[in-house]
Amino acid sequence: MSKVKYYYDAETLSYRKIKRKKRRTLKYIIGFFVAAALFGSITVFVAGQFFESPKEKAIKRELVNMQFQFDLLNKKMDEAEIVLANIQDRDNNIYRLYFEANPIPEEQRRAGFGGINRYKNLEGFDNSKLIIKSNKRIDILQKQIVVQSKSLDEIKILAEEKEKLLEAIPAIQPVRNEDLKKMASGFGYRSDPFTKVRKFHKGMDFTAPRGTPIYASGDGVVKRVDGRASGYGKHIRIDHGYGYLSLYAHLYKYNVKKNQKVKRGDLIGFVGSTGRSEAPHLHYEIWKDGNRINPINFYYGSLSASEFDKLVKNASIENQSLD
Repeated sequence: MSKVKYYYDAETLSYRKIKRKKRRTLKYIIGFFVAAALFGSITVFVAGQFFESPKEKAIKRELVNMQFQFDLLNKKMDEAEIVLANIQDRDNNIYRLYFEANPIPEEQRRAGFGGINRYKNLEGFDNSKLIIKSNKRIDILQKQIVVQSKSLDEIKILAEEKEKLLEAIPAIQPVRNEDLKKMASGFGYRSDPFTKVRKFHKGMDFTAPRGTPIYASGDGVVKRVDGRASGYGKHIRIDHGYGYLSLYAHLYKYNVKKNQKVKRGDLIGFVGSTGRSEAPHLHYEIWKDGNRINPINFYYGSLSASEFDKLVKNASIENQSLD
């Protein structure tokens, strides 16, 4: 029930009822609703500035998490780039240098991607620049990894070839020290035992009793086992590959056959004095690309430092050869 309001009429000295006009009432009602709407809008605006809805809170948490994950990704890329740079440096300055391979140019390792825009689908977003930059960084990193992986595959092949080379090179003395009487003659000019004329001796002579074992100085394939070469008598030739060949002459008998594969240290024959020989001994030669070279440089696999020094001194004496 609405309240009735009165006012005091001084003329009649009595209270009269206040009658509210309909128009004024309507104004009051309209004013009330306008004020209420205005107040509500202000309240919503102010609340929006200082208070978050559950949905807004969830979105904000998601954005914070995405930022955290993005920072974590960048940190991992930083670490990956540091590790890769270290591998690249060792690859160019150690591995490839050791195996005599050309280093990979820096521009090849760090080349970008030309041609079409690979990141067009990432444009038009709030964080497009950031997203595109990260994607470019990942793509370049992946490319560098592929380049490095191929390089390491090449290094592996070179290492295997190097290992085969080291096994093939004639690297041991073909007659054991304990079986030797002496190292009779070295590589160079010597006096011929038959003509006494000074001529070039193309190998090394190892004096040993008849029947002393002779060993292959490196891995290879036996190419000749015969006595048909002038002056050598019964002899063996082993092709080691890589341009190397070893020759063992004046043998008493053989322990290998033609085309047989041998390993360093295999017994291949026995000391004799066949062919143009003054006494039982092994005449030993090493050929490189068709040229005879000094065998003194190829005994690192069987002699100690002192034994090698002694051998060098004996081999340097210009004496008489035995063949």
